[in-house]
Amino acid sequence: MRGTRVLITAINLKWAHHAANAMTGFATSVIGCGVEAGIERELNADETPDGRPGVSVLMFAMGSKVLMQQLETRMGQCILTCPTAAAFADIESDEQINLGKNLRYFGDGFQTSKLINGVRYWRIPVMDGEFLCEETTGMVRAIGGGNFLVLGASQEQVLAACETAIEAMHKLPNVIMPFPGGVVRSGSKVGSKYPKMFASTNDAFCPTLKGLVNSELSDDIESVLEIVIDGLTFEDIAKAMKVGIEAICVLGKTSGIKRISAGNYGGKLGPHHFKLHEILK
Repeated sequence: MRGTRVLITAINLKWAHHAANAMTGFATSVIGCGVEAGIERELNADETPDGRPGVSVLMFAMGSKVLMQQLETRMGQCILTCPTAAAFADIESDEQINLGKNLRYFGDGFQTSKLINGVRYWRIPVMDGEFLCEETTGMVRAIGGGNFLVLGASQEQVLAACETAIEAMHKLPNVIMPFPGGVVRSGSKVGSKYPKMFASTNDAFCPTLKGLVNSELSDDIESVLEIVIDGLTFEDIAKAMKVGIEAICVLGKTSGIKRISAGNYGGKLGPHHFKLHEILK
């Protein structure tokens, strides 16, 4: 995939989150959303270019053209519109893509630019003052689709275990879990009985289909959830998977978790294979 990071600041953390939440909305899967995006972490005032609190956002797409288009659209509709918000580049790369370069035209000729230490910033007049953003940000090669499956005795127990894993994984940099709350229930397999569908429900892991398909589930498993991870490098995703899985294992047998598995797509989704036993060594 291609990935980028944007650093969003605001008058306080609440408004930085408002901007980031809007920007990362409807961004769970490239299958239907174009990009996969999420909040990476919160930032203190001493970590940001303008000395205000903020959050960093990671965005991933299957190609550079899609990523550039989605970034520019979401910047214009979600960050430019958010009271007090500003946006800065937060990833180093020789390959640069537009951040605020075209948004400046919203200033209708009243926009101004400043070149500071070789970096160009744009100041766009808006009704609460000015919108400040860098002209470009970096784009890097990245990886999407690291995953593991959590199999357990009940929906409640599996969800609680996933919440524990997500909490631990959120402490790591360079990764996001793009689905709602970091968890996806509609895990998919490649292909379908319907020709126009290139992905469909992962029937081997659906508990209601145990007697109808070649199921991967034993009688004591009644719920399965999946955690999907996008990251800047293979190592970032592998570490997040290790931390998440180990957090679930610490819960012990009383948690109701019976197995940890993963989606196996036979190499059809890309060259990167995350093998659970190797990751946990």
